[in-house]
Amino acid sequence: MPATFDAIIIGAGQAGPPLAERLTASGMKTAIVERKLFGGTCVNVGCIPTKTLVASARAAHVARRGAEYGVMIDGPIGVDMKQVKARKDEVVRQSNQGVTNWLENMDNLTVYRGHARLESATSVNVEGEILQAERIFLNVGARAAVPDMPGIDAVDYLTNSSMMAVDFLPEHLVIVGGSYIGLEFAQMYRRFGAQVTVIEMADRLIAREDEDVSAAILDILAGEGIEVRLQAECIAFEQRGDRVCVNVECEDGPPEVFGSHVLLAVGRRPNTGDLGLDKAGVRTNERGFIEVDDQLRTNVPGIWAIGECNGRGAFTHTSYNDFEIVAANLLDDDPRKITDRIVCYGLFVDPPLGRVGMTEGQARASGREVLVGQWPMARVGRARERGETQGFMKILIDAASERILGASILGIGGDEVVQGILNTMYAGAAYTTIKRSVYIHPTVTELVPSMFNDLKPLR
Repeated sequence: MPATFDAIIIGAGQAGPPLAERLTASGMKTAIVERKLFGGTCVNVGCIPTKTLVASARAAHVARRGAEYGVMIDGPIGVDMKQVKARKDEVVRQSNQGVTNWLENMDNLTVYRGHARLESATSVNVEGEILQAERIFLNVGARAAVPDMPGIDAVDYLTNSSMMAVDFLPEHLVIVGGSYIGLEFAQMYRRFGAQVTVIEMADRLIAREDEDVSAAILDILAGEGIEVRLQAECIAFEQRGDRVCVNVECEDGPPEVFGSHVLLAVGRRPNTGDLGLDKAGVRTNERGFIEVDDQLRTNVPGIWAIGECNGRGAFTHTSYNDFEIVAANLLDDDPRKITDRIVCYGLFVDPPLGRVGMTEGQARASGREVLVGQWPMARVGRARERGETQGFMKILIDAASERILGASILGIGGDEVVQGILNTMYAGAAYTTIKRSVYIHPTVTELVPSMFNDLKPLR
């Protein structure tokens, strides 16, 4: 006989465990199924481990700059990659174990380990065992995309997941992809001591950002000795002895890049190919992401898709917000929706980029009369005190309503400073709310109002 539940959650990533807690607390008998690691990408191979590695890389970078601060360190700065990995593994273990213990000790919840496939709109097969429920929540996440580039099967390549097992220093790491994941790995491994080359098909890094942001990040990375090859076309791979040859056709530079290791950072693909969606009649788009409405419902009544697999947000915070939206609608009679949220994310190079709302291109396309304010980090006291003056702040204002449309904060503390701007946007308040506020000195945030002193029309 099938095991019967009120709700089944497939996947224990960021949205799954808190949803399980809300469902069980409401009295629903719930099952959660996980085929691999509790906590999903963020806990195991994403945010937590990579930012732990970033912290180790920054420690090495600051130590090498010690003399600038009057701190004398005898001898060269060395990096023990086995210890770096051990530290990362311990941080991950604590987080993973915390999620695992939470779920395994949750009242009214049954945990299943194994691969789940839909058998119908109300039944799930877990390694031969059938589970049934009137409510099914798909939280299956995504993984690194591996495009069918010539020669890719002939070389041993790395992805963001397999990089987590690396406990050595690559001599020369070639990274294919000049966006968020690729750039974070580029800087951290350069700071660990590797030679690093980034290959990007577009004419600039992180092409979704404004051109001035892309240019500033290129300058930061190049200043640390990272080689960047832009406008790379016809990327192909060859194994030549113990070296990997990446064939590129770039506007500048030689047509071949030789490295000891290759990291692919060219996007993500949803884990929906072996989920049995066809048996339940659940629709996906051309890229395999599950189609959902504004409240995360699929086209099949009783089935929701939350987290990265729905293509409506590729971040931990959007996945968690998906959970909040589903719980609010299902349990709280609170009609929250995806379109309520404001775009926000960070690029965790050093210094980091904090981004909220529209870019300049999006603001222009909106048809509004837009004002722009900008302030260099070199004029921020806290940045000068720290010796970290790279980057700038930029903010976009709707001239008619005086509301903030978007902001880019590239510089020391940018990932934190931008949160106050985001709060103001959610409150629907005018930019003058920030301009007239009194901020603590000396901080980075205290200079945010300075951007409003010289607003100019966006051309």
